[in-house]
Amino acid sequence: MPKTVVIDSFPESLAHYQKGYAIVAIDIVRATTTAITAVASGRRCFPVPTLGAALEVARGLDNPLLVGEQRGVIPAGFHLNNSPSELLVRTDIQRPVVLLSSSGTKLCHEASKCTPALVACLRNYRFTADYLASHTDNVAIVGAGSRGEFREEDQLCCAWIARLLLDAGFLPANRRTVEIVNEWSKKPVEAWLENKSAAYLRRTRQLADLDFILEHVNDLEALFMLSNGEVVMRSEAPGLRLQEEGPKGMYDA
Repeated sequence: MPKTVVIDSFPESLAHYQKGYAIVAIDIVRATTTAITAVASGRRCFPVPTLGAALEVARGLDNPLLVGEQRGVIPAGFHLNNSPSELLVRTDIQRPVVLLSSSGTKLCHEASKCTPALVACLRNYRFTADYLASHTDNVAIVGAGSRGEFREEDQLCCAWIARLLLDAGFLPANRRTVEIVNEWSKKPVEAWLENKSAAYLRRTRQLADLDFILEHVNDLEALFMLSNGEVVMRSEAPGLRLQEEGPKGMYDA
């Protein structure tokens, strides 16, 4: 049977891929970027789907950091926003992170019901693709989406990963996957800077996160997996073949 890759969006779509697929959850602005940055810096990180779940998980941890937002607002009692740049400058890495966001952590929660379930962002997109090419047959790359929209930055990261899998011999599962890969796989990381996500970060004076996302591309050679509600890091994968930097080429159906 041929290997296949599909690009989809929104947490609800994961119900279609619970059997026979490796799942990759993506929310560039900002949940998976924050989660991966937290774990790469030495923290534990627990993405949660709701405020109630955040408080419940926090009660079982030693001095956790409550990190996140709901519809752009930091909930009462939380320590900081869903911000990779703010989290990275803190020195209290012994404190585990309970991470909540409007859509990305819901996606991670739903993805955790599948096996294997990975999280990715621009920092580790290539390592993730190379692992999948060597270890899986069917891959679903799913963007978090926001307010009914499949955001451009997530389409770009999904397309970069899917293009590498297509180059490795995978087949696209549907026409939509082909269209997203054709539209985004050759575009540079700055291609989404005029969209709503970037405008929101500018409007709310969170430019440090925008700069962080743009400046940290393919700088982590590690795999991040969901295990028992936690994001865990694997820095080595047997048989992994690393490839050259940067998006190149385009898959034409």
